[in-house]
Amino acid sequence: MMRLLGAICVALLSSAALAQDFNALARVDAASSHIRDADEGLEVVLTLSQAVPYRVFTLAEPARLVVDFNEVDWRGIAANELISGRYAQGVHVGPFVPGWSRMVVDLASPQIVDLAGLKVGSESEAVFTATLKQTDQETFEAASGAPEGAAFAGPKPAELATPIRRQQGDRDLIVMLDPGHGGIDPGAERGDIREADIMLTFAVELKEMMLREGGFDVRLTREDDSFVPLETRVTLARAARADLFISLHADALSLGSATGSRVYTLSEKASDVASQKLAERHDRADLLAGIDLSEQDDEIANILMDLARTETQPRADKFADTLVASLREELGTMYKKPRARAGFSVLKAADIPSVLLELGFLSNPDDLEKLQNPVWRRQAQIGILAALKEWAVKDAAEARLLRQ
Repeated sequence: MMRLLGAICVALLSSAALAQDFNALARVDAASSHIRDADEGLEVVLTLSQAVPYRVFTLAEPARLVVDFNEVDWRGIAANELISGRYAQGVHVGPFVPGWSRMVVDLASPQIVDLAGLKVGSESEAVFTATLKQTDQETFEAASGAPEGAAFAGPKPAELATPIRRQQGDRDLIVMLDPGHGGIDPGAERGDIREADIMLTFAVELKEMMLREGGFDVRLTREDDSFVPLETRVTLARAARADLFISLHADALSLGSATGSRVYTLSEKASDVASQKLAERHDRADLLAGIDLSEQDDEIANILMDLARTETQPRADKFADTLVASLREELGTMYKKPRARAGFSVLKAADIPSVLLELGFLSNPDDLEKLQNPVWRRQAQIGILAALKEWAVKDAAEARLLRQ
């Protein structure tokens, strides 16, 4: 074990542990693992099938303990069943970025990491232990923070020689499909059905349909069950020089019996209570994974982005209206108010028309059944494809008029 300075630790394994083959994922023995109260604070003990590199740190607002492993297989582990006592309120586990997995423990009070270490047994088994101790809020905030590289930052913002050129119908339309959630953030869940999985399946199917149709260059923000921060999703779209960004979701709402598809465009003021609740749920995903980029924009940048949106926002609105009409024609029914606005972070790319499509609600049994039905998904995909084709033609014609 090693004493941590503050709440941040980048752990170094012993030479014996480093000699092991880390190609196979480590597995957690739930029977001999726990997250429970100790003398002065929380104690985390995870028995692993083999030693793996790791790092430990805490984050504030809200208070969380974060442990990154390279790499642990969390499948089959009911993580919340490891918790007992009053110092931990919940735990989230899963893939974070390729090659790394993350455990985030929601702390009930300010606690700093006192000790952390990995003890390697004689038969390759390893036991990870972290003990925390209570502290005051000021000390906790001073000690908290992600170590360099903890966000495993994705691609750097693209260095573009020229602004993204508005499409004029003389090339393939570049569309970035964004299957929501992934990795440590499963999204809405109903039993063993996860929003992240359904949306990835839907996005891959839609991409294949668009490529078969021709005239489209289709990209995905993620192609497996990995976590992609919200800001990175936008950066990927910008790096691809996308003409359009479509974020795909199927959330759950406790408000009433929400059902049907709904299309969102950006607004700082949500159009209704349901829109506000969904925006809060979506944007919390980055906090859950330990990333908070909410204060990245300075005043001048915000002004420039607002200017850029004077062109892109009307284009996004037109696509959203076209998409609603097309989906209604294919599916027959939509959400009672199918067009809405909210402050979703993934819609804030000032230079790319962006929409968020809630295909349905996992909280509604009928929607859940439809989303799992390949025939229904195909109908929805046909509707999206038709909207894309119609919008692309009209948008290109408008762009050519503006040049004259």
